[in-house]
Amino acid sequence: MGRGLVGNPIEAVLTRAREHPHRHAAQAVQPAAAILELDDVTIAYDRHPVVHHISGAFAAGSLTALVGPNGAGKSTLLKAIAGLLPVTAGAIRFGIDRGAVAYLPQVVDVDRSFPVRVIDVVDFGHWRKVGALGRLDAQDRTASVASIAAVGLAGLENQPIGQLSVGQFQRVLFARLMVQEAAVILLDEPFNAIDQKTTADLMHVVRTWQDEGRTVIAALHDLEQVKREFPDALLMARELVACGPARQTLSDENLARARALAASWSDPAAEICAR
Repeated sequence: MGRGLVGNPIEAVLTRAREHPHRHAAQAVQPAAAILELDDVTIAYDRHPVVHHISGAFAAGSLTALVGPNGAGKSTLLKAIAGLLPVTAGAIRFGIDRGAVAYLPQVVDVDRSFPVRVIDVVDFGHWRKVGALGRLDAQDRTASVASIAAVGLAGLENQPIGQLSVGQFQRVLFARLMVQEAAVILLDEPFNAIDQKTTADLMHVVRTWQDEGRTVIAALHDLEQVKREFPDALLMARELVACGPARQTLSDENLARARALAASWSDPAAEICAR
């Protein structure tokens, strides 16, 4: 199976490193315009790895789905890229200021009991510009209102978020991402538990971000959606399985290997490898 997918937004060479029996992902071949690089990244909880020796690179303006079995480490990798988890070994490197990275967790991880309105949540997206105690100007508020309209919620600016459906609240979170104007956008299962219309509308927002030259990485479980909507994919099962054009990456052979790796996990996490 040809694993070196050179000339795509993600370019990696997937060979077993001779010097380490557990290292399935070799050093990546980096594209010239890489905005984000993963260099032999391992992330562990209590010295048990959930992301294991992953290398790769993402080009500016690329749109990539992060795919793998449950427990494959997708959410963990996104949190580490966002700076919310430390890297145990290896490095994550940016070609931009790390403050220009936006992260959207799974909707189930967001507390909606706090008594705030739609406009308040979207206004939080300006924090990098104005600071935690700064005041929004008229231009900022105009941008917030425009982003709410762009996700189909015009007229609901003052609605308490606790009164929104799951799909409506996800639209609010996308509106907040829009005002952040981030160069790299990380999405963790952004279409989970929402209806088809909302998924289609938010996918349009994602494509707009790509057209604007932003880099989008989304953890997804719907393989058909990935093949249909995402040019590129990274398939992982704690370690890197394949990456490159989505349909090629999600071949039957690669998916079978990912399932086999998942089936081999006899414990919640394998013992960390020695270096």
